Amino acid sequence: MSPKDTAGTRRGDRFGGITPGRIGMAVVAVLLLVFIFENTRDVKIRLLIPEVTMPLYLALLGTALLGAACGWYVGRRGARGRK
Repeated sequence: MSPKDTAGTRRGDRFGGITPGRIGMAVVAVLLLVFIFENTRDVKIRLLIPEVTMPLYLALLGTALLGAACGWYVGRRGARGRK
């Protein structure tokens, strides 16, 4: 087979197929959203000095987004170092 024949069948291709990693991340994302939206009561949160009252789901969602952004940044930095 030539490389052109197998180009779309590589594992981890940009848009090609469902991989176990993608299934795992989808399951984690759904569980994260269920956990976040099950916790809707107001809580007091200390942000360095001020104390604010906000719904717990907003604090959890903000924390998840910050964690995802940090993970993306570290992943991009690591990929650049391997080139």
